[in-house]
Amino acid sequence: MSQVTSLRKRHRFNSRMIRIVLLISFLFFFGRFVYSAIGAWHHHQNKKESQQLTQPQQTSPAQTNVR
Repeated sequence: MSQVTSLRKRHRFNSRMIRIVLLISFLFFFGRFVYSAIGAWHHHQNKKESQQLTQPQQTSPAQTNVR
């Protein structure tokens, strides 16, 4: 009888530890995702600004024909 109750307690402890480990892993994953998304957005903004500065203003063909 005592072996059965000890197995149940061990099983309950193991399932709780698994949940805790999975929760911590999910938090790390979510944090890395947010961090990389913010970095990608900043990189995109910097790339967009540098392209606008290096490329001359292009006029559309409709504006070049109008005199």
